[in-house]
Amino acid sequence: MADLAGLVDAHALALLRATVGIVFVGFGVLKLFPSASPAEQLAVDAATKMTLGLVPETVLLLSLAALETAIGIGLIVGRRLLRPALVAFFLHMGGVFSTLVLLPDAMWQPHSPAPTMEGQYVVKNVVLVAVCLVVAANEWARHSRPRRRTAG
Repeated sequence: MADLAGLVDAHALALLRATVGIVFVGFGVLKLFPSASPAEQLAVDAATKMTLGLVPETVLLLSLAALETAIGIGLIVGRRLLRPALVAFFLHMGGVFSTLVLLPDAMWQPHSPAPTMEGQYVVKNVVLVAVCLVVAANEWARHSRPRRRTAG
């Protein structure tokens, strides 16, 4: 059991990155197929409000699909794609959480602070945010540590 704990510990960040990446690729790809994503209409409605209705729904949906898929690939692959993927992830989450304010009738039960099923779908993203905060903190700390110079 100690070997398993050591293995998980050694690869925890890669595991976190990969699992969130897989989730994002999955949800992004779903948006490429009409009505396959349970969040499709919610995402389109929120993005339509954010763009003041100036962008056609099909363009919004394809853009969200591409963005989520790209974020997922960046998280899975890591390396040079990780930082741009993390920045895109956090910006995307800003849009996701804005639905709680932009679409209150869809997000909250009437006369109650309890979220609707759609609201719960949005709120559960706090877990993904927490995971990506850990990944981002590690990534930025790893690159900000002073490098030791060797004599020679």
